[in-house]
Amino acid sequence: MANDPERLLEYAHGLKGMSRRRFLTGSALGLALATDLFVTRQIQEAREEFTILPVADEYADSAFPNARWILFPGYKTSWEEGVWIMNSLRPVLSRRARLAVMGYSNRGLDVSTIVSALRRYVRTQQIETLYFYGHSFGGMVAVEVASRLREVGVNVRFIMLDSSPHDRFDVIDKAMFDGVVYLYEAGYRVPTVLRGGYELAERIVHKNERSWSQILDQTLEQVSPLAPSSVLIQSQASYIFHFNVTRFSLGDTEMAFIGNPNDGTVNYATARPGWASAFPDNMVSADSVTEGALPAHASPQWNPLIYQAVVRDVQQDFLPLPRGGKTKSVR
Repeated sequence: MANDPERLLEYAHGLKGMSRRRFLTGSALGLALATDLFVTRQIQEAREEFTILPVADEYADSAFPNARWILFPGYKTSWEEGVWIMNSLRPVLSRRARLAVMGYSNRGLDVSTIVSALRRYVRTQQIETLYFYGHSFGGMVAVEVASRLREVGVNVRFIMLDSSPHDRFDVIDKAMFDGVVYLYEAGYRVPTVLRGGYELAERIVHKNERSWSQILDQTLEQVSPLAPSSVLIQSQASYIFHFNVTRFSLGDTEMAFIGNPNDGTVNYATARPGWASAFPDNMVSADSVTEGALPAHASPQWNPLIYQAVVRDVQQDFLPLPRGGKTKSVR
């Protein structure tokens, strides 16, 4: 105890040697870390529940109050990127209906929850016409949801499949994909840091599909607080792995497949005829190609003009507006 004053004097002398800049920098970094942890926790907690995210469009909101295009986002697609995709398609999709995006829960993909939520959504929003846009793996979810909604009396008029695999064998990079499923079903969860390295490696493997800036942007998104959780991503991979298209019936719901022969993620040569064979009475078009898109796989957010032209043509050919601008009602 007798030496305590001496140690305090030495400590005070050491503080004099610390520059003001270092002190302020350290304080700022500590505050930023605390804020980041708080914000991250808030974001993650908010995304534990499945959410239907509206995308505003003044014209659609006024002209089509009882019709909805709903986007089912693809594998590893965040809420923000889903809204970005829908906004990229908004100039054309808003000519048929109001717009919304599925916000998958970070607790994991649960199709039963999606179906129940959509039933309530249709009822409370007084929706008469539903259109689904299936972005990549989201096309699989859209088909199952449409089939299950039909069982409870809710019809989906049209499903747009954007480079969607019709089974796991359409996924080109099977080794990395199968590994994610194995870990998930064995009870392991992939840490965020490890996932960042995985994301970077996956995109470098498919470098011909992306610019370096796209690789950086997409990789950083997957390690940000806004990214889907590892549980959600692994559950999505498991869903793709076990998807069996023969279990579903779509009645008179019409479908169209759009894609790109240069797709390096989903095999266009097998996915396209796979869907057509599974739903011969529903598929009205499988010939629309997103020529020139980079990445070639399901990328309206990066290539809005290319996708808008393709989607516009599909709508004009298969979703003509009746006189007066009203859409066909759900049966």
